[in-house]
Amino acid sequence: MITHDIVIVGGGPAGMAAAIAAYDSGAEDVVILDREDSLGGILRQCIHNGFGLHKLGRELTGPEYADVYYEEVVKRGIRVLCETTVTAVSPDRVVTARNREGILKIKAGAVVLAMGCRERSRGALNISGTRPAGVYSAGTAQKLINCEGYMVGKRVVILGSGDIGLIMARRMSFEGAKVEAVCEIMPYSGGLTRNIVQCLEDYGIPLYLSTTVAQIHGEYRVEGVTIAEVDESRRIKEETRRYIPCDTLLLSCGLIPENELTRSAGIPIDPITGGALVDENRETAAPGIFACGNVLQVHDLVDYVSDEAEIAGKGAAAFVKDGKQEGESVKTAPGSGVRYVLPQRVHTDKGRDVSLFMRVTKPFSKVRFTVRSGDTVLATAVRLKAAPGEMEKITVKSEKLALAKDPITVSLEELA
Repeated sequence: MITHDIVIVGGGPAGMAAAIAAYDSGAEDVVILDREDSLGGILRQCIHNGFGLHKLGRELTGPEYADVYYEEVVKRGIRVLCETTVTAVSPDRVVTARNREGILKIKAGAVVLAMGCRERSRGALNISGTRPAGVYSAGTAQKLINCEGYMVGKRVVILGSGDIGLIMARRMSFEGAKVEAVCEIMPYSGGLTRNIVQCLEDYGIPLYLSTTVAQIHGEYRVEGVTIAEVDESRRIKEETRRYIPCDTLLLSCGLIPENELTRSAGIPIDPITGGALVDENRETAAPGIFACGNVLQVHDLVDYVSDEAEIAGKGAAAFVKDGKQEGESVKTAPGSGVRYVLPQRVHTDKGRDVSLFMRVTKPFSKVRFTVRSGDTVLATAVRLKAAPGEMEKITVKSEKLALAKDPITVSLEELA
């Protein structure tokens, strides 16, 4: 058994930002564990630009953004163990991992979970048809093209309009492929507006809403797909079926937080976010275990991942120094038009502002968000539009937060 003040599980953007924040907060004995051969996580395959505008004030590619944080990790001398897979985290903060050296047992003063997320596979989508080659998750295709140099197909249909699917529509077009269609089962896109414009509209790629892939055709290689419209219950409208010839189907149907380690530690999971229930410091129900990044909630921008990871890193450093924080706390909950609110619990007596993050249930035009505790209004915010694909943030001032005695709810109303 070896000991470290803070163990970071995952070396992607969240893990690196949490380690840096923890170190800068006085916890110098920090170690990052990552199963890959180098730090950076998903950013290493995201060679498009658009990263860092909010956080760093400049536009970078994914690898460039990762390098900024990697250099800061190296500058501080933070210990990094790559090709090291964490297999268990116990409620009392014992981290079990394995690598070429063998089995590691680390007793941590605090643990930060930053494992990221994975893509939803074909098996979870129940698409009928055969099982030919040419069906990829969008992220797998992205890695094959950007990191390995393999072109995955020439005529492509993409199912799902999340940001990865939209970006891959543009990437495939860059490489000379013909993207026949992007199909989205919901009546609205799940991606950022800027990606819809830059990745589809600028390339003349059609986006079919309320439409899904009903069947995959082909014995050895994909030969085509049948797409069809769906009704309000997402049932296929048989009369709308039509065949599209293609040799590749990319799936961009949502991301699932990698919370197997979280569950093994007995930490409660939010059924909506798929991540742990946390307080404003991103501390879970297990004292001294924190979570941040896409393992906690799927973010639309890596800049916000870094912001959240810094909160978790500082919280972990404070726990190592002072132990579990006590005090008055209230739960948060979504109200009308809001799908979830994070954090799910907030301390009200700490004399500091707290930012609440949320996503809406459907696209709205101009809306007003209202944060309430009982009949007391804690904060309001007006947005010209709101969409499920874009995270919203509302900050509650400390003096208002001190008035909260009942659970805090966030709701919205449409404005004329």
